[in-house]
Order: sequence, then structure tokens, then C-alpha cells
Amino acid sequence: MAEVSLKEQLNNAVKDAMRKTDKLKLATLRMAQAAIKQIEIDERRELSDEDVLEVLDKMLKQRRDAASQYDDAGREDLGDKERAEMVYIEEFMPEALTEDDLDGLIRVAISSTDAQGMQDMNRVMKELRPQVLGRVEMGHVSKKVRDALAS
Repeated sequence: MAEVSLKEQLNNAVKDAMRKTDKLKLATLRMAQAAIKQIEIDERRELSDEDVLEVLDKMLKQRRDAASQYDDAGREDLGDKERAEMVYIEEFMPEALTEDDLDGLIRVAISSTDAQGMQDMNRVMKELRPQVLGRVEMGHVSKKVRDALAS
């Protein structure tokens, strides 16, 4: 049996949310579908699962930032809504990486790109990106790569 694409999984989840009348989940997933569709229209191409992961990862980052800002402003109710939306989006993300797994991937990427220092940061990040996308926050990866290259 062929593997179901992320877009199909998203469509099925939207239908399920409709049947269960889960308004927040339905609104969140439709927002994700709209973001994906917008890119497909703008770029006149079908998005791959990796592209869809990038869109969802960006949506998670936006919600993380918004929740933090709402909390800082004393609006926990809105922060909680953003965190609830994150839960629905995270359902489509691959399993998170452990710190040890991430460290191992960074070592392999540095070795395979023959990185010598900070000037090679972009090459290492380009090598790592497909392996870690959606599994760990890219800002964290960037910091760890920078630390590894500096030592």
C-alpha cells in the first residue's frame, strides 16, 4: 500500500475534525491547508512532503512566538489558544530528535562536508536541514552547529 502524503493526512484530519465538530482543530488545519495552497499557487507547483513540513514548521514557530508574546503581555487566554493550535499542527510532524541523536547528526554533517570552521556553517546547515526539519527547532540546531564549529 502506498504511503499517504502529508497533504492527504491533513485533508483526512480536516474531514475528521468536521465530523467531530472540533472548531479550533478545524480552523487550525484549514489555516495550514490555506498556507500550503497559497505556496502552490504562488510557485505553480505541487508541494512535496518536505515542503509541507517546512510550512508546518514555520506555523509552529509563529505560534511559539505568539504564545510567548501573549504570555508576556498577560494574555494567557490567547497564549493557551496558540499552544492548543501547536498541538494540532505537531500531530503531522515527525518524531522529535533527542539531543544525543542531534549531536550525532551534527558530527556526521561536519565530517561529510569537511567543515573547518564558521565559514562552513551554511554547508553544514544545508546538509542537516532535510534530516532535522520538523524534528527539532532550527534555531537550536544552528546554535549547536555554531558551538561545534567554534570548538
